[in-house]
Amino acid sequence: MGQPVASRGQTATPTLGKAMLNKYARAFFTRVLTPFAAFLIRRGVSPDTVTLIGTAGVVAGALVFYPMGEFFWGTVVITLFVFSDLVDGNMARQLGRSSRWGAFLDSTLDRVADGAIFGGFILWYAGGGDDLVLCAVSIFCLASGQVVSYTKARGESIGLPVAVNGLVERAERLVISLVAAGLAGLHAFGVPGIQYLLPVALWIVAVGSLVTLIQRVVTVRRESAEAESAEAEAATAASERDDNEGEQENASHGSEAST
Repeated sequence: MGQPVASRGQTATPTLGKAMLNKYARAFFTRVLTPFAAFLIRRGVSPDTVTLIGTAGVVAGALVFYPMGEFFWGTVVITLFVFSDLVDGNMARQLGRSSRWGAFLDSTLDRVADGAIFGGFILWYAGGGDDLVLCAVSIFCLASGQVVSYTKARGESIGLPVAVNGLVERAERLVISLVAAGLAGLHAFGVPGIQYLLPVALWIVAVGSLVTLIQRVVTVRRESAEAESAEAEAATAASERDDNEGEQENASHGSEAST
C-alpha cells in the first residue's frame, strides 16, 4: 500500500498546509523506516508481500476488535499495520521498481482496508453498540469513501485531470476515524466522556465525504465541458482549414484552366 504509482494524468495540486505536512511527515518516516525496509529486502521479502500482510493486519484488527467495542487495542493493531503503507513504498524505491501492477495492487487493497475499518464500526453499532443511527452513518462513511475514490479514478480514466483537493480525502478519513476510535477506547480504562469522540468523528467524516464527493462531481462536470468545448473548437478550426485549402486548390485549378 504505497508503491510508486504510474501517473495517469495531472493530479490536483495540494494545498500549502497539506503539502507541508506531507513533506515533513514523509521525510520523518522515511528516515525511520528506511533501515527496516532495507532489512526486509535483504531477507528477500518483496514490496507486494508487505502490502498483502499490511492489509491483512488492518482487516484483522478492524473486524476482530472493533465489533467487540475494543477500540483502543483495535486501533493500536491497525496503526502498526498501516505503517506497511510506507514500508512497501520505501522498499520499492530502494529496489528501483515502479510497476503498474504495484500501483493497481496498492489502490485495490487500500479500498479493502478502508472497507474493513468502517465495516468494524458498522458491526459494533449494529450489535453491542446498539445505535442504528450511527450504524447508518458508518455505512454512509464506507460507501461515500469508496465512491469518492471511484470518481477520481473514473474521471482520470476518461482523460480528465480531476484537479481538485477534496475537503476530506482518504488520509483525512483514516486519521480522523482512527484517532477518534483510539481515544474513545480509553473509556474502557476509566476516562469519562471520551467515548463520544467516535460518534462525533463519524459525523464529521460523513459530512466531509459528502462535500468532497460533490466537489469532485462538479469538477469532473466542468472539466468535461471544457474538454468537449476544446474538441469542438479544434474540429471547427480543422474544418475551416480544410475548406480554405479546398477553395485555394479550386482557385488554382481555375487559374490554370484560364491560362
